[in-house]
Amino acid sequence: MDELTSVFVTESREQLAAMEEALLQLETSPGDADLINTVFRPAHTIKGGAGVIECNFIVSFTHVVENALDKLRNGEISVSSDLVAVLLGCGDHIGNLLSVLEAGAPEPDADLKAEGDSLLSRLQRDWLDEPAKSGAGAEDSRPPVIKVDQVHASGGGEVETDSWHISLRFGQNVLRNGMDPLSFLRYLATLGQIVNIETLPDAMPDAEQMDPESCYLGFEIKFKSDVDKAAIEGVFDFVRDECSLHILPPHSKLTDYVTLLQALPENIMRLGEILVKIGALTPSELDEGLQAQQSSLASDGEADTLSPPPPHLGEILVEQRVVQPELVEAAVIKQKQVSDKKAAEARLIRIQADKLDRLIDLVGELVIAGASANLLASRSGQGELTEATSLLSRLVEQIRDSALQLRMVQIGETFNRFQRVVRDVSKELGKEIELAISGADTELDKSVVEKIGDPLMHLVRNAMDHGIEPGEVRAANGKNPRGRLELNAYHDSGSIVIEVADDGGGLNREKILKKAVDKGLVQAGQYLSDQEIANLIFEPGFSTADQVSNLSGRGVGMDVVKRNIQSLRGRVEVSSVEGQGTRFAIRLPLTLAIIDGFLVGAGPAAYVVPLDMVVECLELQAHAAGTGDRNYLNLRGEVLPFIRLRDLFEIPGEPPKRENVVVIKCAGQKAGIVVDTLLGEFQTVIKPLGNLFKHLRGIGGSTILGSGDVALILDVQALVKYSAQHEEQETGYALPLRAGT
Repeated sequence: MDELTSVFVTESREQLAAMEEALLQLETSPGDADLINTVFRPAHTIKGGAGVIECNFIVSFTHVVENALDKLRNGEISVSSDLVAVLLGCGDHIGNLLSVLEAGAPEPDADLKAEGDSLLSRLQRDWLDEPAKSGAGAEDSRPPVIKVDQVHASGGGEVETDSWHISLRFGQNVLRNGMDPLSFLRYLATLGQIVNIETLPDAMPDAEQMDPESCYLGFEIKFKSDVDKAAIEGVFDFVRDECSLHILPPHSKLTDYVTLLQALPENIMRLGEILVKIGALTPSELDEGLQAQQSSLASDGEADTLSPPPPHLGEILVEQRVVQPELVEAAVIKQKQVSDKKAAEARLIRIQADKLDRLIDLVGELVIAGASANLLASRSGQGELTEATSLLSRLVEQIRDSALQLRMVQIGETFNRFQRVVRDVSKELGKEIELAISGADTELDKSVVEKIGDPLMHLVRNAMDHGIEPGEVRAANGKNPRGRLELNAYHDSGSIVIEVADDGGGLNREKILKKAVDKGLVQAGQYLSDQEIANLIFEPGFSTADQVSNLSGRGVGMDVVKRNIQSLRGRVEVSSVEGQGTRFAIRLPLTLAIIDGFLVGAGPAAYVVPLDMVVECLELQAHAAGTGDRNYLNLRGEVLPFIRLRDLFEIPGEPPKRENVVVIKCAGQKAGIVVDTLLGEFQTVIKPLGNLFKHLRGIGGSTILGSGDVALILDVQALVKYSAQHEEQETGYALPLRAGT
């Protein structure tokens, strides 16, 4: 796939996402003209881009969709739930066509083409009047070509012509960026008829100075079509930053043509001759316009230089009482918003994900090399060398933070995808469900975002199917018949928390416990806390559904959710109030690459604790080292359970006389980790453990120290949970280091 096609596919998928979001909003706000335009623009842009790369099967399909959206924009048809459903399906189909293009196939297969024909047939039957076709050979979808009338001058300085005039100058880098100028002209011809075209080579240098990869061409085009200016501009959307484009509509003033002559780089008289040659102007019209311009310039030269500038168009319209001042002010504000948005987009640059990953890997190696240099400098005892490596460490830390920030993305894009899921699933279930999103601007690592989509999908669909009751049941229980599903994200203690909550019936503890007994997961009569009962839903094959549906009930999903989240060094918790709803909280690390760590030692081994989870460090007093068979200490009136790394990992040898406690906090819970030595802060490059160690609990990964030794990264979430449970167990209870034990 060439670079131009790759850019088209990427940008088209972004356009489809914007189109889908606007369609979902349009269903609840059918009279919003801005939303209708937001839906129309992506289809128009995708069609234009497909024409540029000569992908006819996308052009022909999107042309019919664009016709329907144009009728919607003009008020000829109205927004309805059925229309939104079909347009959403059309968006999905365009996405599938993009996949066909991406795979290099010449056209969609029979099944995909039949799907497109079905969508277009429904558009034709219910909302359009002209025939609708799809596929590469659908020539009937092109706009009709109109014959050219004779151009003649009218009075009052106006050129009476029903042809457009287009002045086009391509930038020198167009070819380098993978774009073919002729493809834009070929696509322009599909929207109407190019009556005359003049190629301008004026910018071409001498042969010895010419760069074969540069484009030096310009074009003056007389174009006949019944499309609007936006459609003509849309042809050049993918090259707007690499060209100069001027478009004059039919019946433009002579002064508009004169202004165009002044704006273009070529000699004014040569351009005038070209306009006459291609039939845009007659010789008398050109002379009249130039004489009028000279008269205007002469009168301006005689005017006082201190005189005020001519009024803006808005001021003239207000003075003539054509529009109200408020409308002009609103238009100015809108123009500024569009201008600011374009300026912001111009500051963005696309980078391939693998290049960014390579940069993060190199930064990780730089961190390790920096740690090694620091260690050698401290051992050397040379003050100047130590100072230099200290400065180097600060710079490496800044580089690390900046590099990681490049991979941070907002979770809102992931959340917004569920707008469509909630709409479709709620209609399938016959339930009214609204989706509320908060914390969409919360940022986390791109690699985490990519892997969290599937677990969230399981939770959302499960909440809609099992959690939220049918409308009649909710009404009978005094609840709003319309259910509510919430997606929320926020930062907490160096982690990101993602919540999926519903206001449904909650978990039925008796039903869960009975099912667990039937499956042999617990013994009959065994006491379990509410939290332990709720956690049973994450057991493999566990389901309380009375019947299997298309969405759930097969006993798969929740265990997969837990396993996938654990693979991201995260955990999922569930809380529920029967009759009021259920809330799932997923806690994940912000990044999977590099963190600030706190290095500790136990015996000959070194361990790393994530620094943002360390509250404080203190010396373990002998009298607080454990009471009877319990391990806890009094931390300023607060009971703090603790665990010893020596006991946890069965490290041989006697502990030192002076031990230290690292107080950690996660999800509002505190615990202590007893270690032999405190070694200080350490930039930690996270290295994943191999498959042989993937079942270990209490270990989140490994890292390489400056000395070349390997240190294990502690899983603080698991240790906090274990310390709380261990306090309730008898002496000698071992940490379940293997899954399923």
